[in-house]
Amino acid sequence: MRKYSDKKDVQLKNYYKDRFYHAPHTAKINVDESEFKQDYEILKEQIGILDSFIELDFWVIQINKEDNIKTLQILKNLGYVSFTEASAIDFVASRNGFEVFYQLLNIDKKLRVRVKTFVGVKERLQSVTSVFKGANWSEREIYDMYGIFIINHPNLKRILMPDDWYGHPLLKTYPLKGDEFAQWYEIDRIFGKEYREVVGPEQRDSGFVDDKDTLNFARIYHETAKGANPKEISFKQEYQEEEGVAFVKKVKRDQAKILEKRR
Repeated sequence: MRKYSDKKDVQLKNYYKDRFYHAPHTAKINVDESEFKQDYEILKEQIGILDSFIELDFWVIQINKEDNIKTLQILKNLGYVSFTEASAIDFVASRNGFEVFYQLLNIDKKLRVRVKTFVGVKERLQSVTSVFKGANWSEREIYDMYGIFIINHPNLKRILMPDDWYGHPLLKTYPLKGDEFAQWYEIDRIFGKEYREVVGPEQRDSGFVDDKDTLNFARIYHETAKGANPKEISFKQEYQEEEGVAFVKKVKRDQAKILEKRR
């Protein structure tokens, strides 16, 4: 939890930066100064390592995409037998491709490694399910969410989105509220396109709030019955139910007391 700081008159203090706090960059430690040194020496003799360092107790390795299977097999032989995660990051706009990473765990030594590789747009990546069967669903998710084609995968198809879905939702270019296909998908599939005018478009903006809509929203101190006309004048509302918890008395605002310390 962030340390509390007094926020009085913060609008007058142009140096106030609480809302714009940026975490500092994490330190990157040389592998030769860590407990991964022996594994690193073995790996670099067989694989062309582009970069390697320790970050937040993770051994991070950057490799060419053609070496992903061989690298994971060597690490598995070195004791990193638990496959924990695989995913991707969209760098299409800046680097015209994706960063795909795998995370492994050495249970005996309690050591973790992250293997990163770069896959360009329209390039393909070899499946690592021959080394870790647990990568099956992770690779399907990478294909489903980012559109990265994984070759030699035993069952490469969508895992989260419907099979007939258009586009890949975790791309940074994907519309936040979906395109027209996404907006009408459920209506078209369940009722048919002829019901678009009957049902109307779906509200897909998770941040949308209409305080005049008393069917789905109620403003504090302006509470109204469901569907009734909104109240513009605020009034004091007591929140204890008539037949609520037996040992809790009615809470009155003018009788409220702030406790300065525990009993």
